[in-house]
Amino acid sequence: MTDTLDPPVPAPRHRALPTTDRVRFFLRGAGQTLITAGLVVLLFVVYQVWVTNIYSARKQNRVHTQLKTVWANGEDPLAHKLPLPGGAQARIPVGTGIANLYIPRLGKDYAFTIVEGTDDASLEKGPGRYSNTQLPGQVGNFAVAGHRVGKGEPFLNIDQLRPGDAVVVETKNSFFIYVVKGDPASGDLSVKGQDGVPGREIVDPSDTQVIDPVPDHPGARPVEAMMTMTTCHPKFTAEQRMIIHAKLARKVARVGDQLPKELAGGTL
Repeated sequence: MTDTLDPPVPAPRHRALPTTDRVRFFLRGAGQTLITAGLVVLLFVVYQVWVTNIYSARKQNRVHTQLKTVWANGEDPLAHKLPLPGGAQARIPVGTGIANLYIPRLGKDYAFTIVEGTDDASLEKGPGRYSNTQLPGQVGNFAVAGHRVGKGEPFLNIDQLRPGDAVVVETKNSFFIYVVKGDPASGDLSVKGQDGVPGREIVDPSDTQVIDPVPDHPGARPVEAMMTMTTCHPKFTAEQRMIIHAKLARKVARVGDQLPKELAGGTL
């Protein structure tokens, strides 16, 4: 019997895909990548807009309850700003609730507790006071920052404010009723008053002079009590800042739980 060798098996040849198949393969991969990227973006938006709102609502409710308890006990967080012996100035603990904010134009149920400070952690609880600005009702500028989208979004619809609209700040003993500047007759928020301050302006994030004692007038001496609210602009971006300026119209002493007529749908 003779041994025979099997003929060698040729190596398989890889055939190149036809051009149409290569294009189809590329498009399928690109499509899957875009779908994945879209899902990631969608999940991020859901987290930023809805999930952070849930977390912030819990934090806002906590600081609001704490403020009510402090007031009920006869205490006032703003008392921490009273001068100390030797001329020192005490500071309000950052993140502490200091006052309540009501804006009737944005709904009868619009109410937020303002906290001290504008760091990230404080603004997740609610609108925050710039710590180097005045307190509610004081001559100068009481300035407050707030998120526009997500994280509680207290200033989501701040662009709906009109000249003459009431902005009410509640402290332990008083309601301070500010009115948005501008021209109520024409509804033009850009009109400047005698102090040169408009009702609304759009500025770059670096334009910090909007929270000066006299907004946009560094070094000027204030003669009236004002309130400034700042937020991101446009919505879903942080490219610019929307600024709303209001002036103090009157102060109403608190009598029990009685609210000023502005909160019951009245007008000034």
